Amino acid sequence: MLTSGIIAIGLHAHLLYQSIILASGFDFGFFNAVSLVGWLVVSIVLVTSLFRPLENLLLIFFPIAGLAILLECFIPDGRILHESLTMGLRIHIILSISAYSLLMISTVQALMLAVQERLIKEKRATIIMHTLPPLQVMESLLIQIIVIGFFLLSLSLASGTMFIDDLLAQHLAHKTVLSIAAWIIYAILLWGRWSAGWRGKRIIRWALGGFTALLLAYFGSKFVLELILHRV
Repeated sequence: MLTSGIIAIGLHAHLLYQSIILASGFDFGFFNAVSLVGWLVVSIVLVTSLFRPLENLLLIFFPIAGLAILLECFIPDGRILHESLTMGLRIHIILSISAYSLLMISTVQALMLAVQERLIKEKRATIIMHTLPPLQVMESLLIQIIVIGFFLLSLSLASGTMFIDDLLAQHLAHKTVLSIAAWIIYAILLWGRWSAGWRGKRIIRWALGGFTALLLAYFGSKFVLELILHRV
């Protein structure tokens, strides 16, 4: 799987380069953004699986990345960002995409943990149970990924404040409010884990809630503005 995974992300990277890097600037439309996040997620999981038991997540993320490639290639879309973007804005974009990608990984990890917990309670020995790591390992990995994603999300929000002049005029009000809501949810999750000893379903629910807010903040607002309202 490692060799095929490396080949896949290499080809995906080539397609992304052709789709995003244009003579007029950077095409960062909705489907290109989805494809880029998909590529980054698979790359992170592939590299991390060399050191931690995350390779089973690739069975979920490979099809998602493949679907993202199809959408990117066959649905015309475009939001050109001029190549003279300031370094600060480029760093903000990288931080945002990295945070979304890691927290997406944590969400799938949370869903797999939920499935694992349910199977154990129902005492159903399945192939899934034998291929996944123990519950404690899965939960520990989930928290570690959320911590890193939360840190990057914090940096993203902090850096983003430098580029806000008018929330309404820049169409950033919903995105900002939902991003802050997601940050608060993840902050409460980590507080509950470290201070109140939260485990299991409570952590899973908060993790899913945080990513739902984050998903609506970025892709939700981007979808509405670019594909429905046709604004950039």
